[in-house]
Amino acid sequence: MPKSFYIRTFGCQMNEHDSERLAGMLVADGLEPTEIMEQADVVVLNTCCIRENADQKLYGTLGSLKTLVDAKPGLQIAVGGCLAQKDRELIQEKVGWVDVVFGTHNLGSAPGLLRRATTEGQVMEILDAPDPETISNHLMAPAAVRELPYAAWVNIQMGCDNSCAFCIVPAVRGPEVSRPVNDIVGEVEALARRGVIEVTLLGQNVNSYGRDITHRRPLFADLLGRIGAVDGIGRIRFTSPHPKDLRPETIAAMAETPEVCEQLHLPLQSGSSRVLSAMRRGYTAERYLERLAAARAAIDDLAVTTDIIVGFPGETERDFEDTLAVAAEAAYDSAYTFIFSPRPGTRAAAMADDFIAPDVIADRFARLKTVVERSALARHQARVGRVEEVLVEGVSRRDESMLTGRTRQGKLVHFAATGPGMAGTPVAGCVARVTITAGHPHHLSGVLGAVTARPRHRVRIPVASA
Repeated sequence: MPKSFYIRTFGCQMNEHDSERLAGMLVADGLEPTEIMEQADVVVLNTCCIRENADQKLYGTLGSLKTLVDAKPGLQIAVGGCLAQKDRELIQEKVGWVDVVFGTHNLGSAPGLLRRATTEGQVMEILDAPDPETISNHLMAPAAVRELPYAAWVNIQMGCDNSCAFCIVPAVRGPEVSRPVNDIVGEVEALARRGVIEVTLLGQNVNSYGRDITHRRPLFADLLGRIGAVDGIGRIRFTSPHPKDLRPETIAAMAETPEVCEQLHLPLQSGSSRVLSAMRRGYTAERYLERLAAARAAIDDLAVTTDIIVGFPGETERDFEDTLAVAAEAAYDSAYTFIFSPRPGTRAAAMADDFIAPDVIADRFARLKTVVERSALARHQARVGRVEEVLVEGVSRRDESMLTGRTRQGKLVHFAATGPGMAGTPVAGCVARVTITAGHPHHLSGVLGAVTARPRHRVRIPVASA
C-alpha cells in the first residue's frame, strides 16, 4: 500500500503554488495525497515568514504534531518554504521530531530528502541561491496537483531585487531570476490543452520580469501579449506589480490584450512620501497616484486593490492622515491592510526606537478600515444592475443553495444555483452571465442569467451504486 502525504500551506499564492508543485513531485514519487492529516505518513508544512506570527504558527503547529508523531511510528514531518530558508538548522534544534528541512531554492529535492531521512535520520538541506541554469525546470509545474482544474498559477520569476525596509523576501527568495518567455508560454499552452481557461502569473515584482534576461528593459508587456494569444485562455491575472515599475507599455498591453482581466493590484504601503522614502519603496505618493490615474484612463472599468501597512516605525499622525487621504482619493475596490511586523534581518527591524505604540496602531488600523470599506461599498453598489461575466467556482460554503464565482475584475459574487429557464445547475468552470442585485463591502450578490460556456476541463460526474 503506497504511503500518503498531507501538505499544509502558510502564506501567499506563491507558497500555494509551491505546494501544488510539491504535491505533484510526491505523487510522481509514488505517494498518494490525503485531506486528513491524521491519516498521512508524511506531513509537510510549507511556510511563510512575511509576518511575525508566521513563526508562532509554525512552531505552534509543530508542537501540536508531537502527539501524532508519538502515536504513529514512522510518520515523517518535513518543513519547507521561506521560514525554513530563514531558520535552517534552528527548526530541528527547537523541534526534535522534524525529519526534513528544505528551502525555497530546492523544492524539487524534497522527495529525495524524505527518502534519505528514512535511513539517515534528520536531514536539512538549504541552498543559498537557485541554479540559473535550471531555474525554469525548477519553476515548471507540468505535474502539479492543482486545486482547480480550470484555473492555474504560473510562476514567471523568482526572487526580488528591491530593498524594501520591511520585507524579508529578498533574503529568503534571493535575487530576481526570470524564466524564458517560451518556457512560460509553453506551460500555459499545456494548461490550456488540459482545459484551464484562467491563469495567474506569479512573481515578487512581475513588472520587472525579464530585465535580467535582456539587461535593458522588462519583458512583461510582451509576455502578456504572448499569453493572450494562447488558444483557450480567456482570463489572465498577475500578482504582484510594483508601482515604481508600472511602465506605460504594461498599461498598454493590459488595455490591448482582451484576455487580461480589468484588475490591478497596486501596493501602496503608505500614503506618506516621507514614510515611503523610509520604506525604500522608490516612489512618492504623488507618483503613485499618477500611475494609478494612467492605468484607469487606459483600461476601462479597472478594479484596483492594494496593500497598506499601518504603524511603520516613525509614522506620525500627519503621515497616517496622508495615507487616509490617498486611500480615499484612490477609491480602492478592496485593500489588504496590515499592522507593521518587524522581521529580523530587515532594516525596519532595527528601527526599534521609532516603533509605534500598539494602541495608536489599533486606532489607526480601525480608521483605515473605515475609509477602505466605504470606497469598496460604493464601488460595489455602483455595479448593481450590471450584467457580469462570472467564472463559476462552485457551491457556496455558507449556503448550499447558492453558487459563487469571480467576475473579470476578481470580485466575488454569490448567486442562486438556478435561474429562469435554466436546465440544471452550473458547475465549477462554467462561465455565466449574472445580473448584480446588491453590493456589499467584500462581495456582490446577483441573479443567474445564462451559462455562456461550459467547462473545458474534464468534469467528474459522481455515480452512486445501488
